[in-house]
Amino acid sequence: MSPKLGVCYYPEHWPEERWAKDAKRMVATGLTYVRIGEFAWAELEPEPGELNFNWLDRAIEILGKNGLRVVLGTPTATPPRWMVNRHPDMLALDATGQPRTFGSRRHYCFSHQGYRDACIRIVRILGDRYGKNPHIAAWQIDNEFGCHDTTLSYSPAAADAFREWLKYHYRSIEKLNRAWGNVFWSMTADNWFDIGLPNQTVTEPNPAHALAFRRFSSDQVATFNRAQVEELRNLTEAPILHNYMGRETAFDHFTVGEDLDIATWDSYPIGFLSDRLEDPPEHKARYLRQGDPDFQAFHHDLYRAVGHGRWWVMEQQPGPVNWAPHNPAPLKGMARLWAWEAIAHGADAVCYFRWRQAPMAQEQMHAALIRPDNEDAPVMEEIAQLAQEVVQLKDNTPLQARIGIVFDYVSAWAWQVQPHGADFDYFRLVFEVYRTLRKLGQNIDILPPDQSDLSGYDLVLAPGLFELDQNLMAALSSFDGTALIGPRTNTRTANFAIPVPLPPNLPDLDIKIFQTESLPPQGPIGLANGGTLIKWFEHLEGDAEVMERTTDGLPAMVRSGGLSYLAGWPDEAAMTRILTRALEAAELPITRMPEGLRQRDLTYHRVYVNYSATAQTVDGLTVPGAGVAVKRRSS
Repeated sequence: MSPKLGVCYYPEHWPEERWAKDAKRMVATGLTYVRIGEFAWAELEPEPGELNFNWLDRAIEILGKNGLRVVLGTPTATPPRWMVNRHPDMLALDATGQPRTFGSRRHYCFSHQGYRDACIRIVRILGDRYGKNPHIAAWQIDNEFGCHDTTLSYSPAAADAFREWLKYHYRSIEKLNRAWGNVFWSMTADNWFDIGLPNQTVTEPNPAHALAFRRFSSDQVATFNRAQVEELRNLTEAPILHNYMGRETAFDHFTVGEDLDIATWDSYPIGFLSDRLEDPPEHKARYLRQGDPDFQAFHHDLYRAVGHGRWWVMEQQPGPVNWAPHNPAPLKGMARLWAWEAIAHGADAVCYFRWRQAPMAQEQMHAALIRPDNEDAPVMEEIAQLAQEVVQLKDNTPLQARIGIVFDYVSAWAWQVQPHGADFDYFRLVFEVYRTLRKLGQNIDILPPDQSDLSGYDLVLAPGLFELDQNLMAALSSFDGTALIGPRTNTRTANFAIPVPLPPNLPDLDIKIFQTESLPPQGPIGLANGGTLIKWFEHLEGDAEVMERTTDGLPAMVRSGGLSYLAGWPDEAAMTRILTRALEAAELPITRMPEGLRQRDLTYHRVYVNYSATAQTVDGLTVPGAGVAVKRRSS
């Protein structure tokens, strides 16, 4: 089945006489899906109980009759003013205790039961009305959970719900005190009401307390999502999805994804390069108008895993955005390239944000497919070309990768709670492993932390895992491929204590970490084979075979059979050497990719995308700057 293109549309923003013209123009452009409704609560219910669905009825009918398949959003990301008046305590509080007020979006606390009930009610009304509508192809729950730092709320509602969560998980206050080590600093609690939220403490809170609050907050997102999904399941057979974000780790996407049919995410490559990557200025200058060559691919592979193989891009950047520190326009060709890259990683649909640029409010500087004056934006030529190309691709099933990288949201929370080094970041560590493998021409799968079957892989990597899940530990014990674990893997218990026996406590690997140091930028540790360790170094004892040593002779990477442990964070040179050796051990072919050029294999095709502004050549094939090449795979 060929992948499809789509667009996000807001009929409530435009005169009704434009709707049919817009729909015809979308279809003529080659678009199939159109997402609507996710911010329309005030239009659907201008006053409590005063429902106004006639306009949405007409919009869905017009879009559908003109050949578009509608993705209908639940409007719970934007509760109307009257809802806040009715439930003034529904607003989330930030870590300083200040309310996240009305006036934009996502102004709610996931734990507020009154707001949850209101959400279930509006979802039920929508499901009753449109659940069997033939034009509805899918449902989107809410919009961008966690956006604008809205996962964590320090409200009274959150405090009450957190205590109930603790009661369920610990059963008694005595067990909680023991698990958290509350004997330290006289933190012993006498009853559940002694447990507050881990904010505004004089110095850092107990890390076990802080991590428990992160787990709880993630669970609140999951149950908020689940409540809407369960309501819709009774009313529709259409698939249900959510649009996740880039580098958003505040809640566990794997858990949320268990209740959904499709994972989607919102891809803004140039915005992310400026706003969410710590790369040096020369890297950002080189890819100023293209985005980072690996950031989007990482999320494509991540959300393919979250969606159990079914995933889309729900919002694709079409031009300059409005929210990053700086917002340059893409190079000509990039909007096409970004979509092709998503398709090469298995996306069933790529939808652009948005159809017409808004002339008002917060996003008026966000480009779209057409301008506010109804003329085509520069990107439309690329969309038309893309639509003609993708219809020819009959199968975009990604080839089973031979490499798996484990990604774990709990680890991201844990190392935010206790980074030990100011620049230790879990996402960044995993991303640098992923990026290096891509530069070596590899296909990669992202694996959840409870992966129990590794039989399809030749090389598995688990950098920075807070705690090794028992399923994964068992899978590693029987794995006959090459595994590279660490640094900082399996170094804490679930309740944030150093385990005994000392970590990493891996099967058949005789090592212990007896001392750990974080390294400032001016204090890297040299490696005897070249390159340095940056940010992090663990001192090891034991009899495992040493593969890498520091210039002072200390073990930095050890091995037993196919299992290796890496005791530090390598710089680019050392990372490339270490991963090249791992690929050779796994007997995987290596292709050193030219600057900005990347490849991904589908079952029958190989897709090359060139993030460089100039042409690049690999395997006798030249790919133009900001260009794409697709060739038939020989096997």
